[in-house]
Amino acid sequence: MAVPKRRTSKSKKRMRRAANRWHKPLLQNCPECGSAVPGHIACPSCGYYRGRQVLDVESV
Repeated sequence: MAVPKRRTSKSKKRMRRAANRWHKPLLQNCPECGSAVPGHIACPSCGYYRGRQVLDVESV
């Protein structure tokens, strides 16, 4: 079995774990209604995705 030859330093360990930090979700503006929507998701306010209607949203 492979065993590390040298101990992993604190800085190397922390640099590796820094990649796992939380990132805020990226939001784009819907081209139809202008509301903020996450990518690859149909707009919950107007029901459009990639320029076509995919959800029936009833206006209140």
